[in-house]
Amino acid sequence: MIALGLDTCLNACSVAVVDGERVLAHRSEVMARGHQERLAPMAEAVMADAGLAFPRLQRIGATVGPGSFTGLRVGVAFAKGLASALAIPTAAVGVLEALAAEADGLVAAAVDARREQTYLQVFDAGRALMAPDVLPIPTAAARLVELAQGRPLSLVGSGAPLLADIAPGAMVLTPEGCDARTVARLAAARAAGPLKPLYLRPPDAKLPGGRSPK
Repeated sequence: MIALGLDTCLNACSVAVVDGERVLAHRSEVMARGHQERLAPMAEAVMADAGLAFPRLQRIGATVGPGSFTGLRVGVAFAKGLASALAIPTAAVGVLEALAAEADGLVAAAVDARREQTYLQVFDAGRALMAPDVLPIPTAAARLVELAQGRPLSLVGSGAPLLADIAPGAMVLTPEGCDARTVARLAAARAAGPLKPLYLRPPDAKLPGGRSPK
């Protein structure tokens, strides 16, 4: 299956196209802002690098959070629009799932959620041991100790250093974003479905009157 993978949820903009396990093209740029301006040109460049026209795509996968509210909406909106134009299915990929795929065995994917909190999900050989959650750092640390039970552990994500003290000797990886190659492979390997943003807490921004934007 030829699949396009997109990630705009964290501090990078990443696009890749794969054919099964084979990577045809990949580009990634570190950025905290500006995903909206860069995503479409990067997708066009990746398809050109792969020597493919967009109608050759069979699936579009995008990360749906948790992460930056603005960033994830940019990726989801672009993926939905492109999939509609090409009449092909989409598949949602969680940010924590994609991060955890960067390591083997027991892996804790953690993203710094600010406010002394972290987004956390733990996997064992790719199998989720808990649903994605946003937790105070001490609570996340206690949950991780409970699930790890002293086993060797890898920590992946911007929140990994916040939890490293509880797992001395753990491998700590802090990528700026998800690898779109991983996103594309995960999307191609699962059933198609709608792209629904995964919000684990209300946005920081407030509308007049104190209401949160939808």
